[in-house]
Amino acid sequence: MFKRELEKEIKEIVKGYPILTVIGPRQSGKTTTVKYLFPEKKYVNLEFPDVRALALNDPRAFLEQFPDGAILDEIQRVPELLSYIQPIVDEKDIKGMFILTGSHQLELQQAISQSLSGRTALLTLLPLSLKEIENSKIDISLNEWILKGGYPRIYKENLDPFKAYRNYFQTYVERDVRQLIKVKDLMQFERFIQILAGRIGQILNMEEIGGEVGISSNTVKEWISILEASFIIFRLQPYFENFGKRVIKSPKLYFNDVGLLCYLLGIQTSTQLDRDPLRGHIFENAIILELKKHQYNLGLDPSFYYYRDIQKNEVDVIYKLGNDLIPIEIKSAKTFNSEFIDKLIYFKAIVKKRADKAFLIYAGDMEQKFLDCQILNYKNLFRIFE
Repeated sequence: MFKRELEKEIKEIVKGYPILTVIGPRQSGKTTTVKYLFPEKKYVNLEFPDVRALALNDPRAFLEQFPDGAILDEIQRVPELLSYIQPIVDEKDIKGMFILTGSHQLELQQAISQSLSGRTALLTLLPLSLKEIENSKIDISLNEWILKGGYPRIYKENLDPFKAYRNYFQTYVERDVRQLIKVKDLMQFERFIQILAGRIGQILNMEEIGGEVGISSNTVKEWISILEASFIIFRLQPYFENFGKRVIKSPKLYFNDVGLLCYLLGIQTSTQLDRDPLRGHIFENAIILELKKHQYNLGLDPSFYYYRDIQKNEVDVIYKLGNDLIPIEIKSAKTFNSEFIDKLIYFKAIVKKRADKAFLIYAGDMEQKFLDCQILNYKNLFRIFE
């Protein structure tokens, strides 16, 4: 079993709330983690139809089975339970009484805000970070890491990643989407998500995507929202502030697992990955994802953006830390080129003292400081947060 970095935060935060809610993609390790940390608690999987039926038909009788609380897995399947849990935890006032997990953030967060406001801590667990993989004594190359992604089962059972992600896509992504939206043509939806995969790292243009798939821009907007709420994709918002520049205000799109991304792009081997024209964007996706995981694993909300003005001056990531802005460039090359930091220097100049640090993350081994910019190998990106 992998030791998850979020475990430390879970142990600490559960001391202050009667309910802990852990959200994240399906199969990211939520259930394994909470069952390991709370072995004394009864476990209930609300995916089972008979269990779900009892919870829906007689929620009071259902909850009476657990006088000391329980782990309720996939709580978004029966959000009605939350309004019955509220008076129980208010009356008993036991810290960490109920542990909830969920894999659809929109439904769950709406239900929580209505029924459990102030009563639950909310944490996010994404698939394995590179640090978690390496801490498990798994020696992995850059290409292997990208192709395998972060789903624990692929490592635990030594699965072929391409086949594993095909099954994951068919079992979870398509099934969940069918439950949430009325997709009349499943092939059209598959085409849609493949087109999204081909546009990673690009500024989101819903009209263009709709034209390619043959759906309206409103449908594109709805489908993207569903995929984002199901932790399949995420949007990186632009950073815009009055620096005397006109800037782009549309988000970029990325995937929450690069192994799934490679499957959708049809990339099965290391050779294919090396030759793929999107390799740079795939690497960029992987690094931005690692930055997000680092923050989530500390119990923090990621505060990452990108910058682009109408003169096409662009920085891959802006990390906002209080009033400080830390620009980060990402390059998949193994050899450093001084041109890689041009945009970092440009950004530091326009924001002046607010950008004391700047980082280049790349695939090369040589680490150094160059023109006041720190150059790091991708495995050491956590040094950005030191």
